[in-house]
Amino acid sequence: MRPPDTLRLDGRAYSWRALTALRRAQIAAWRAAQPKQPALFALHDDRRPAAGRSASGRHAEPGLFD
Repeated sequence: MRPPDTLRLDGRAYSWRALTALRRAQIAAWRAAQPKQPALFALHDDRRPAAGRSASGRHAEPGLFD
């Protein structure tokens, strides 16, 4: 048996597909309206080895001068 395609709220029937499509459109419009925040300073690539990029990696594999 298939579940019904409509949702009943306060005696009114709403199409579930239409509600999800409207919600996706709302979220897309909200994201488009959000301003993009630029970085306060120039971002540089992290040139450290992969193990040195996190605290746990630095603890697990200490370097020669650490």
